[in-house]
Amino acid sequence: MTHWLAPPMNRNAPEPIRTPDGSEHVLLHSCCAPCSGPVMADIQRTGVSLTILFYNPNIHPEDEYRLRKEENIRYASKLGIPFVDLDYDKDNWFDRVRGLEWEPERGIRCTACFDMRFERAALYAAEHGFTVFTSSLGISRWKDMNQINDCGHRAAARHPNLRYWDYNWRKQGGSQRMIEIAKSEQFYQQEYCGCVYSLRDSNRHRLAQNREKIVRGIKYYGRDSEPATRERPESGE
Repeated sequence: MTHWLAPPMNRNAPEPIRTPDGSEHVLLHSCCAPCSGPVMADIQRTGVSLTILFYNPNIHPEDEYRLRKEENIRYASKLGIPFVDLDYDKDNWFDRVRGLEWEPERGIRCTACFDMRFERAALYAAEHGFTVFTSSLGISRWKDMNQINDCGHRAAARHPNLRYWDYNWRKQGGSQRMIEIAKSEQFYQQEYCGCVYSLRDSNRHRLAQNREKIVRGIKYYGRDSEPATRERPESGE
């Protein structure tokens, strides 16, 4: 059976897109609810069986991690999508990026971070009968899609018969629908990518502009007066 990814409503797609090899079961590595919202909805709309995998040990501190995860669980539950919650092995993450603490965003620290998360997602996929996995990470315009896709393909290559689906989820208005769904669902509004170093650098940038530091856990899309499209609206890393 071949499944086609139909264009969402109110979106003009030049043609439908097909899951790799007509796969009927896709594992989605989700970084957060805002980024994965439109991806989850698009894949589910096809009738393809979808499972969410949450493995993001980079998110710091732990209360921020739990808040982002719970938002993702809430939306997956609403859509009736199975949710796999893997360990918050932050110590392994810090070991993985040791020596890269002052690398810029989109640099080699991010590559190491994506590699770690995708390697774990690929292992879970291979162990549980998935032939395709993908990620919501690339939907954010603040991310380097080529960097993310390279990490995904590299992780998939470790396992026979496993493919990374590098579809461009930004296409056909995906980034805008991310904001629309986030506002409709009133998702928690993250203001830095996720790791302690992105929080540090975001705050340094704010202070240089005479702005206050980030106050975590208080902003939600659709509830606050500040526009969601402000200068640096991070949506998970």
